[in-house]
Amino acid sequence: MNVQVFGFHDCQETRKALRFFSERRIAVHVVDLQERPATRGELRRFQEKFGAAALINRESSRFRALGLHVSGDSPERMLERALTEPRLLRTPLVRSENRISLGHTPDEWKAWVEAEKVNS
Repeated sequence: MNVQVFGFHDCQETRKALRFFSERRIAVHVVDLQERPATRGELRRFQEKFGAAALINRESSRFRALGLHVSGDSPERMLERALTEPRLLRTPLVRSENRISLGHTPDEWKAWVEAEKVNS
């Protein structure tokens, strides 16, 4: 099972995702968004499944610091901004082959692990 987690090392939700996979001895490729922001192509699949609005973390301090809580920008425009301001993204963004998830979703990840066991 190949798992890729996009997030921040200081993000509690991202750490929960990493711990989930680590406890199950599943290797994870971590992309620290602070070191390397996600590309437009990497975000495309998440946007197609969840929509641009769901990818934006409206509770983040960065969202408020940039004045986006009063800007009236569209979610698509905010997502475009997240390419250079990754702290605007809701994390973790997790993908494994053709499956993706947004945020802390252990039940979904459990289903992935179980499906992988069946297919092995």
